[in-house]
Amino acid sequence: MNRLIAWFTPEPGSRVHEIIQQGRSPRMESVHLLWSAWVFVTPLFDRGYTWRWALITALSYPVFVALFAKSMLVSRATASRYGMGLAMFGILLVPFYSGSVSYFIYGCVSCSLSSRRLTPFLLRLVMLNTLFLLIASQVGYAWQALVAFPLMTFIIGMVTHVERIGHEKDAALKLSHDEVRRLAATAERERIGRDLHDLLGHTLSLITLKLELSRKLFDRDTEAARREVLEAEKVARHALAEVRCAVTGFRATDLAAELASARLLLESSAVQLDYGQPPCMPVEIERALALVLREAATNIARHAGATQASVSFETVDGGLCLAVADNGRGGIAEEGNGLSGMRERVRGLGGRLQIHSMRGQGTRLRVVVPLPAALAAAASVPAGTLDTLPQAVEARR
Repeated sequence: MNRLIAWFTPEPGSRVHEIIQQGRSPRMESVHLLWSAWVFVTPLFDRGYTWRWALITALSYPVFVALFAKSMLVSRATASRYGMGLAMFGILLVPFYSGSVSYFIYGCVSCSLSSRRLTPFLLRLVMLNTLFLLIASQVGYAWQALVAFPLMTFIIGMVTHVERIGHEKDAALKLSHDEVRRLAATAERERIGRDLHDLLGHTLSLITLKLELSRKLFDRDTEAARREVLEAEKVARHALAEVRCAVTGFRATDLAAELASARLLLESSAVQLDYGQPPCMPVEIERALALVLREAATNIARHAGATQASVSFETVDGGLCLAVADNGRGGIAEEGNGLSGMRERVRGLGGRLQIHSMRGQGTRLRVVVPLPAALAAAASVPAGTLDTLPQAVEARR
């Protein structure tokens, strides 16, 4: 029993293991077995359902399922062996069993699991189909079948091969995007630490010195000690204002990290991204726009076919506008889950989202969200320009 369980356990690097890593259910792959229903249909076009057919089916179908399942469960390096074995199993049954063609096609398609390289896969298909044609022609297959079956193996095999490569690229893109975001967040935390040290280090040292001086002067010169305490209080209030201002700037941290992530993501797809620094904004707006930007950048990398993209921020009638544009193929016919999620997220903030996508003219996404009145004037100032914001911050208090 343990050997049977181990035999059907997915190995690292297998097709099922990759599907699990991508967050998908491996049970979905079992849908491909539905095509094996042709095994039970082909007798209608041959000699009918005979005892001989039933016996061969009862013996061969479990072997077919086991070989196909094993090709999905073993590592890529050995998957082709089971695919080749399944195809050869079908070829050996050609003289005796009409359903053997289904086994043969499954085996040929399973050979695509062994490598992302197309040439080895095509060589295996040519070799297997040549052997199949030699035996099938001797058995007396019609010429239409001798043309159709090899053609089916090439078409289905190529579609499966290209589809699998697409899934692998999407998974690699997701991992790359997550890694870029993690590195950007780490760099942003380090920047915040340096800024806080530069901001408070000197000020707190000055407050400490003045309080020590006031303590020493307390018994000898009460008036001088009082002046030092008042000066320390002024320095502390000034430091408090600077910290409030800095925190206002740090609220754009997630959006700034997402911009850096988007730039690296698009550069990996040969897309040049130009962008400006995000302005100060409430944290809930900043988080929502960061998610919108992430989805927009992912769509450009995957679907736009663009070479240039831009991200800009501006204030419009007391609101904040985020615009994302690219020079890709355009022509978005319908909104997928990503765009629908963007629209719902923006609507939840009381904003609006517009998409202009003419075929051959790229795509422009424009998001406008309302800002609190106290922030509307300050929103046009970059988050990094902190020395001009203390008055605005104090006004908010």
